[in-house]
Amino acid sequence: MSGKRTTRLTPDQRREQLVGIGLEMLADRSLDELSTDEVARRAGISRGLLFHYFDSKRDFYRAVVRAACDRFTAATEPDGSLEPVAWMRSFIAGFVAYVLEHRQVYLALVRGAAGSHPAVTDIVGATRETLARRVRDGQRRLGMPDAPRLALASRAWMAFAEEAVINWPAEEPGAQEELCAFIESSFVSVLGLLDRPGVLSPR
Repeated sequence: MSGKRTTRLTPDQRREQLVGIGLEMLADRSLDELSTDEVARRAGISRGLLFHYFDSKRDFYRAVVRAACDRFTAATEPDGSLEPVAWMRSFIAGFVAYVLEHRQVYLALVRGAAGSHPAVTDIVGATRETLARRVRDGQRRLGMPDAPRLALASRAWMAFAEEAVINWPAEEPGAQEELCAFIESSFVSVLGLLDRPGVLSPR
């Protein structure tokens, strides 16, 4: 007798499998185009069974986005024992490497999911805030002033760094190293403004 044998997975394993398929699909499409029918087909189960593991399409989308954001924050977390400059460079290198390797997934999250899917805005927002906190941590580690507008400046720098990584010509030789150096320079320049009287602080 021939035929494909279905592997029996535990509920947690099945959820992990389905989320993993969703993440793979985000590599070449937006969250809007993430079809639960295709996810179920790739997993070898019915669409109805998919909703045995997730309460709704919204719940599935949230699980996929949360997994992607968790991977991103883990990839950009430096070793806390590093010296200040090495810590900052590790954070920047992790950010650059992740976005260059997963550019489409990142775009689907930060530009697509947050805007077109309010159901996941809180997850993407929390991820952005985690990175902004790391920027502020890096600023303090480097001995820069703890200014009243530090939170604003950190979010502004993150927007700058994000735009640079997304649009950098990554195919050129040495592009990643050049990009890291460019973003590091901008980190020092932008947050260094906080040390100047009257800049990003109340008058």
